Amino acid sequence: MTRNLKFSTAIILILLFINPSFCMSLDDNPKIEKKVQKIISSMSLDEKISVIIGTGRTYTFSKITNPKGYPVAPGYLEMAARIKQYLPGAAACTAEYPELGISTQILADGPAGLRIYPTRENTDKTFYCTAFPTATMIASSWDTNLAEKIGKAMGNEVLEYGTDILLAPGMNIQRDPLCGRNFEYYSEDPLVSGKMAASMVNGVQSNGVGTSIKHFAANNQEKNRFTGNSVVSQRALREIYLRGFEIAVKEAQPWTVMTCYNKVNGTFAPQNYDLLTKVLREDWGFNGYVMTDWDSGDNIIEMVKAGNDLIAPGGQIALLYQLKEAVNNGELTEEEIDRNLARILKIMLKSPRYNKYEYSSSPDLKAHAVIARQAATEGMILLENKNRALPLSGEGKNVAVFGVTSYDFVAGGTGSGDVHEAYTISLMQGLENAGYKTDKKLSDFYLENHVEVKANNKVDDWSKPPVRELIIEKDKINTAAIDDDFALITIGRNAGEGRDRKPVAGDFYLSTVEKELVKNVSDAFHAKNKKVIVVINSGGVIETQSWTQWPDAVVVAWQPGQEAGDAVMDVLTGKVNPSGKLAISFPVLYSDAPSSLYFEGHDVPSTGDERPIVREIPRPASWEHIYSDDIYVGYRYYNTFDIPVSYEFGYGLSYTTFKYTNMKLSDSEFKDEITVSVDVTNTGEVAGKEVVQIYISAPDGKLEKPEEILGAFGKTGLLQPNETETLTFNIKSRDFASFDEATSSWIVEAGTYSVKSAASSLLIKQEVSFEVSNEIIVEKVNNALKPEVGFYKLSRE
Repeated sequence: MTRNLKFSTAIILILLFINPSFCMSLDDNPKIEKKVQKIISSMSLDEKISVIIGTGRTYTFSKITNPKGYPVAPGYLEMAARIKQYLPGAAACTAEYPELGISTQILADGPAGLRIYPTRENTDKTFYCTAFPTATMIASSWDTNLAEKIGKAMGNEVLEYGTDILLAPGMNIQRDPLCGRNFEYYSEDPLVSGKMAASMVNGVQSNGVGTSIKHFAANNQEKNRFTGNSVVSQRALREIYLRGFEIAVKEAQPWTVMTCYNKVNGTFAPQNYDLLTKVLREDWGFNGYVMTDWDSGDNIIEMVKAGNDLIAPGGQIALLYQLKEAVNNGELTEEEIDRNLARILKIMLKSPRYNKYEYSSSPDLKAHAVIARQAATEGMILLENKNRALPLSGEGKNVAVFGVTSYDFVAGGTGSGDVHEAYTISLMQGLENAGYKTDKKLSDFYLENHVEVKANNKVDDWSKPPVRELIIEKDKINTAAIDDDFALITIGRNAGEGRDRKPVAGDFYLSTVEKELVKNVSDAFHAKNKKVIVVINSGGVIETQSWTQWPDAVVVAWQPGQEAGDAVMDVLTGKVNPSGKLAISFPVLYSDAPSSLYFEGHDVPSTGDERPIVREIPRPASWEHIYSDDIYVGYRYYNTFDIPVSYEFGYGLSYTTFKYTNMKLSDSEFKDEITVSVDVTNTGEVAGKEVVQIYISAPDGKLEKPEEILGAFGKTGLLQPNETETLTFNIKSRDFASFDEATSSWIVEAGTYSVKSAASSLLIKQEVSFEVSNEIIVEKVNNALKPEVGFYKLSRE
């Protein structure tokens, strides 16, 4: 006992030596509070405001200009120019005043890996980062331990390259299949989103660096994102769009939160007191600082009052002037400035730069590549596998590779979620590395036309889908069917920040050329008794119902990061048994999605009193997004209203089979919590992992409910044939409570609740039930974020 205590103490002392802020409480440590207040008391108003504003975009290296001749604090421009050189390619820096004990905090993207410039002037050294699989793929692993492992590796690169805060993870709900940034987000389900994000945050921050969960909140589309107004019921906000953020805040305490561009029920997020103070701080206990997305909102004074602490990226002299004038004329108090400043400084005291960490600029990229490859294989999903077409074995090593994306495989999405990696293993490289030979005549045909196709794929007309596929004549396909042992087709899609996808052929739907390719290749190779495998290389959902009956197997490879080609082949060859399951539903048609009718939004007539947004450019047309689907997002809608889907939430095949038995509850009556256990046995012939989902169905009551909601999930270890593992889940009242708008309370109504162990939201394996004798008021929260006007909401009535 004594020796263990001494050992634990030694570990803590070592951690304190490595990171002096280890175990510091942001709010409850009197020493920290005293230190922060001492710094603040020594600052001038100009210095305080410059820390709150920031110093501009680091990645542009542009000098801050002052065309209108606003008064500038002495030394500010020189300081802003100097700190931009600290980490080329970072997103922004906060101000620094070393003489006052204030160091800069360097902020850098992003959700799939650290985003900085890979090369610099006056050195031959490179500064590449690991491109990890995108968030959609990580969520498809349903493995929180894996997410934390990825976070630890990502955070190590953040630390060793001299960054303080990673602007990630992105965790908005994948409300609609067409959101351009879905690849940056985890799931249509808030529990999956919250648990994955919490694990990622814990992993990153275990390195002594920070994260910024984003984009807070109800930023589920890119169209008119600077001015769009998300109109959402209080219940849908609490149960769907805020719930994942709440889980991440409570279970991981991210250092910062980034607000979104859009309004939430009429008020821009960074100016929304209800969102930032009543919900985030008072209801959830968040104790870090809040930053804007870059150049968002339309009133900097309202931002400070609402509790948005850092106005990122800053660097506009006009903003510094506005804040100072607001204090001088009484619109703002200096106490409000000090309050926000204190939150920024408390995080600064934890940062590596403040603690003078000697970063190496040499993280272990080889070790991180191994993690990236594992993560990619864990998140791939086997959609179809007719007659055990996969894993590949015995069909020969000569492969006919079709599809433009096979030759230009997409590792990750575009925009701030992109990463400057040293390499990406293409699918062609992956095939070669796995010992396969590709049809040279076919490959030459694609490669000869590759430049033209790649150029067409980058057209700037976003109203039309890019040209994605080459027309290939049936004589070429028939020749390949004779010469080669099997066919591999890749269907590719890409998207990113600033635009949404389109519900048209060549985007959500396959183009005529793509469908003909899949059909013609399948017909030709099947005529020779040879297999056809389709790989979907996309950051989000596409239509599958009309064509997946043709090939023998379909694998969703999502956007698997820099180890893409090797990871795909690990799964196709059976080196890794696929265990990924869908964290988002695949609808039959886009019009089946509950958000489809109102997703794009509509113009709002001008009132004539609109202000320019913070970046001082004219405001685009006012825009409104009505969340008429309300609480019925994804599987909550499809299962409740009996709408068929192509592949349901939680779906995914394996090369083996599993049996669920012996499901038990710890009690037949629910009080504070209840334990669910289930045995999972590998009944097949090869080792594999299984994702177990626990769904809860509530009785009818004063609040209408979805058919079921996900209450818990877990993943087995690698089970050998005939091996059994018992998974146990602790279910608390908050995990299945509903939000009652009338009382601003989370409640569990009385009645009989069904608990289902399942392999997907539709594949229920076992079911038990428990009773709630009397209504439980789980938690009373602030009455916040009420929509300005009533609006149509989807209902079971």
